[in-house]
Amino acid sequence: MIAFENVTKKYANDQVAVKAIHLEIKKGGFFVLIGPSGCGKTTLLKMINRLIHLTEGTIRINGKRISDYNIHELRWNIGYVLQQIALFPHMTIEENIAVVPELKKWSKPQIQQRVHELLDMVGLEPDKYSQRKPTELSGGEQQRVGVVRALAADPEIILMDEPFSALDPISRTKLQDDLLELQQTIQKTIVFVSHDMQEALKLGDRICVMKDGEIVQIGTPQEIIQNPVNDFVREFIGVEEYGENTFNIQNVIEPIAVENIQRNQENTISFNDSLQTILQKLAHYECLGVEEKGEMIGVVTRASMLQYLAQDSLERGTLNG
Repeated sequence: MIAFENVTKKYANDQVAVKAIHLEIKKGGFFVLIGPSGCGKTTLLKMINRLIHLTEGTIRINGKRISDYNIHELRWNIGYVLQQIALFPHMTIEENIAVVPELKKWSKPQIQQRVHELLDMVGLEPDKYSQRKPTELSGGEQQRVGVVRALAADPEIILMDEPFSALDPISRTKLQDDLLELQQTIQKTIVFVSHDMQEALKLGDRICVMKDGEIVQIGTPQEIIQNPVNDFVREFIGVEEYGENTFNIQNVIEPIAVENIQRNQENTISFNDSLQTILQKLAHYECLGVEEKGEMIGVVTRASMLQYLAQDSLERGTLNG
């Protein structure tokens, strides 16, 4: 879908922002770029829609070099969501969402139908919100509009540059949940920049950890947590010191949602199993039944484990801002 081939970005003073990047982002994936400030993640994102021009190498979308696309054609097919929500203050919510469809010469009935459909999709009642101005909305509501504006013309790709980092924790968590739910429906290719490992673990199906303009490790959340490639990754994600004395399965166990969970040796764990054993099995199963003294007492899910690991790393103060 999106391929980086030996991509480098240098500035006039020979400062290297990104260096010889080889990377492929698959269609329909939720790909998170993460790393310390100044590592090149936002530069990498902005090169996809040519907001920043590469110095060396090639970026391809669907096999075609981005330099061969008409710039308007390229950007119309790429939604873009910023941390600074950047809604037009003099326009209504409906007018804000309609900007790209209007540029693409959609009919008015088609645009209105699309606007109402998208507002419904993110829980903003069209009759209540479509004619409001941005200043009449909360920060979380404005960012929802920012997300659906990026979706308005049904682009294949959505770029999101730390879109929730300016929001309060409650709004941020809610929007993360909403985005995950939305992605199940829309199945877009999302490239998401974050500096928050808890957010990356929650949202991404693949995570790219960067440092000093280079890729350090790419993998699923489970792969990065289980097998950090070096000390930098270990320290950045905060899992360098997980041990049996710090892990309590009670922190991740959930009630059994289905009465008759299929019992077999592969997708069942013991109440006393080690963290490493559980992580290894969760790399292959979304949900594991937990047995104690021969009885099924609950389940551990991949999501609950990732949330626990991310929260634990935050509490131990090992995440980089």
